[in-house]
Amino acid sequence: MQENYLAKWLNNELSGEDLETFKRSEEYASYLKIVKASDSLTPPSFDVEQALADLKKRQEVSEPKVIKMRTSGFLMRIAAAVTVLIAASIFYISTLDESFTTEYAQRTEIVLPDASEVTLNAGSELSFSERNWDQERKLSLKGEAYFKVAKGEKFTVNTPMGIVSVLGTQFNVESRDEFFEVSCYEGLVSVKFQNKERKLPAGTSFLVIKGKIIDVQMPVTTEPSWINNESSFKSIPFVYVLQEFERQYNVEVETQNVDLNALFTGTFSNTNINLALQSISTPSQINFTLEGNKVLFYADNAP
Repeated sequence: MQENYLAKWLNNELSGEDLETFKRSEEYASYLKIVKASDSLTPPSFDVEQALADLKKRQEVSEPKVIKMRTSGFLMRIAAAVTVLIAASIFYISTLDESFTTEYAQRTEIVLPDASEVTLNAGSELSFSERNWDQERKLSLKGEAYFKVAKGEKFTVNTPMGIVSVLGTQFNVESRDEFFEVSCYEGLVSVKFQNKERKLPAGTSFLVIKGKIIDVQMPVTTEPSWINNESSFKSIPFVYVLQEFERQYNVEVETQNVDLNALFTGTFSNTNINLALQSISTPSQINFTLEGNKVLFYADNAP
């Protein structure tokens, strides 16, 4: 990496190609954390007018003194101050939560400090405290993620709609707006929803839509379908199918004369948009048009 990349990056002078090269470097993540930490540090307040008044008062009661500065001592004090600032920044960075975000049409895999594995689906957010991980294995999730948890102490996933706890297992959690689903693929999962706890053995799911618990049968698979680039649904309101389609392809969906509350059962590809459109429209007996990043679903009797 060229030595002047850092200076140009700080001054927003990197070209698009150079910026992508810099982001792939090993140093980029460290520089980014230091910049974020420095931005959050605030200097102590300083009253300029009061300081000038105090200086004037001292000058009136004392003779001016000439002080010979010893350069070496002055430089040592500067070095000490810089050292303290760097140490404070490093400590501050170490207390920050680790966070991961996926955009639409994006997925990422995360290895946690205990070697547990997380696959984060499109349009999702995950955060945890790495510094406190040994004392408490706890994460926060908005969106959808598939977990392979290493054996150990209690492992907890907090979502806006409920809390999921395990000791060591494989499970999937989706928490989006009014949709909350937990599926257990191995071991035993505890789900807390509205102050009630439910145990999920392997091969079972727990589903809540708009605050109502829905009876659901989990497909007989060893992992969620989206891990294998498919999105599957069984008796799910059509609106949630379209929302997942938007996330997987980063497109904008509009509908005309389509019943968004109709229940949909089926699967669409997460890698072939034309095949996905056919898989959604054919069972629903509706039509579609695709222009750029916009999709319109409409019924035959739509205007």
